[in-house]
Amino acid sequence: MSFKNVELFPIDTSVNSHGNLTIGGNDVTSLAEKYGTPLYVYDEVTIRTMARQFISEFTSRYSKTKVAYASKAFLNKSMAKIAHEENLELDVVSGGEIATAAAAGFPTAKMHFHGNNKTPQELTEAVSSGVETIVVDGFQELDLLNQIAQSLNVVQGIMLRLSPSIDAHTHGHTTTGILDVKFGFSIETGESSIAIRQALQSSNLDLKGIHFHLGSPIFELEPYSTAIDTVLEYLSQFTSEGLNLREFSPGGGFAIGYTQGNPPPPISSYAEVITSMLKTKCSDLGIDPPDLIIEPGRSIVGRAGVAVYTVGVIKEIPTVRTYVSLDGGMGDNIRPALYGSEYEAVLANKVLNSNKKTVTLAGKYCESGDLLVKDISLPHIDPGDIVAIPSSGAYCLAMSSNYNMNPRPAVVMVSEGKSRLIRKRETYKDLIALDL
Repeated sequence: MSFKNVELFPIDTSVNSHGNLTIGGNDVTSLAEKYGTPLYVYDEVTIRTMARQFISEFTSRYSKTKVAYASKAFLNKSMAKIAHEENLELDVVSGGEIATAAAAGFPTAKMHFHGNNKTPQELTEAVSSGVETIVVDGFQELDLLNQIAQSLNVVQGIMLRLSPSIDAHTHGHTTTGILDVKFGFSIETGESSIAIRQALQSSNLDLKGIHFHLGSPIFELEPYSTAIDTVLEYLSQFTSEGLNLREFSPGGGFAIGYTQGNPPPPISSYAEVITSMLKTKCSDLGIDPPDLIIEPGRSIVGRAGVAVYTVGVIKEIPTVRTYVSLDGGMGDNIRPALYGSEYEAVLANKVLNSNKKTVTLAGKYCESGDLLVKDISLPHIDPGDIVAIPSSGAYCLAMSSNYNMNPRPAVVMVSEGKSRLIRKRETYKDLIALDL
């Protein structure tokens, strides 16, 4: 049994004979009862399916493709294990992400270390542990990393992150490829030329390739094509100076659907645009096609995750709005408050009920802006009902906090009628464990 916005939920989502939402063969109301709420439910089948689709769609068009999961979207040991099992590489942005993935058995030799302000400790640990590629983001890092590699008597593989000054038309807080941004060496200002030449001359660094990232989520395809064309044309001048472009990464930023009215392009469309331009431009310039590295994060785990809450206080302001307060909010999903992100929702225990009313789903945190879904039409709601918000798998838990000293939610993985806890709910004891 299906429902109107089922395409926003994990692949194997349906409604059972009781009218309850099911994910991966599990009744969501039963999951809420067993594990408590707020609860994040991840569907393993959806994660693995999306990973395989990215590998298939890109490698079928360009065999020299590596798919590196952007772990900042969502990472714990279980997720790292799945990524490794699905033959993904890993895009990491902190020592903590490296440590978490390594603790799950993910090989450091398949990690790509990004970030605009890696600390000396993080760089030393990354080099010492055998991280495959460090994506250098600034001149201080370039100098420091060469010194660290020299002191450890190794030659460290690097990519340089360039900023191509191309607007991908995303939210201002998530646009990363323009001139006025904290990331990368600017092509427009000439910094990138200095960085390339310095990297080529660095004694203990091996410049394997070039990286850029335009932003996220990107619903338009043209910015990828334009950026690849621009960057490769620019790089061609350095081949005579020793640049051997073995790896090339246009980043990630691939979109997912958050609302019915705004579907993303299919993975095949991203793959076609990116690989076609890469092949065409390399042919035009007479350079050997490099390994292509793409970095999907949101598009692998976003749809796979569903946030589950219990309804508490209902407050109706006549002629204005009805607020339905949930037991979570901006502490586990800051995106609506931070970006104005829009979501949809269903009542997991009344999916197919009619007699609907427009309400606003509010969080429990002491901020007026703590609103998860504004002005949504839902069946009659009672305290104790279970609300499920789809497309919550990326950048919700990853950006969660203990604001108002609320513990972070539990996380479960579901598949084929079974569920398993992959992250325990925080306790009050956990909240004060580091206090002295």
